[in-house]
Amino acid sequence: MAFELPELPYAKDALAPYMSAETLEFHHDKHHQAYVTNGNKLLEGSGLEGKSLEEIVKESYGKNAGLFNNAGQHYNHIHFWKWMKPNGGGKSLPGALQKAVDSDLGGFDKFREDFLAAGLGQFGSGWAWLSFKDGKLEVTKTPNGENPLVHGGTPLLGVDVWEHSYYIDYRNARPKYLEAWFDNLVNWDYVAELFEKASK
Repeated sequence: MAFELPELPYAKDALAPYMSAETLEFHHDKHHQAYVTNGNKLLEGSGLEGKSLEEIVKESYGKNAGLFNNAGQHYNHIHFWKWMKPNGGGKSLPGALQKAVDSDLGGFDKFREDFLAAGLGQFGSGWAWLSFKDGKLEVTKTPNGENPLVHGGTPLLGVDVWEHSYYIDYRNARPKYLEAWFDNLVNWDYVAELFEKASK
């Protein structure tokens, strides 16, 4: 399956002041486009051409580093754009998701604290995640383009802590970026939709 750059689900200036149009221009139009372009080149002749993106990510992990890096980042970013929305964030989670956060993660405030700590604690480039694994929610972090798919989980929410995600707006202040992102941009409806599918 050839990779394609998705359209952003909002205008480039819609996430301001927490994420600027300039950041989205570079991050979506240049960085994500590069993962798509390079991924398609590396997909040719890999033997994985007819597979779904999820299958390509899982099957290239540990075997084809170049393809995995680009396919993983393509997958991560397809969802990253949907994990944000204008006027997002807040503490009001859809019902089933809230129950799972309470039972598996010790409530919203503890979940927020652990999620931000994962993003802050990821040395260098990578992601912090909320995922569904073995019947429950967990918070993890991964380096580079890795995601929970290759560790037996289903990603429900991920934040990009590569510097290209925040340097234009926050310079080196990753904690400020993470707090602004979590509190003001997260699209909890999309997280709940993914949770519902994963927990069936």
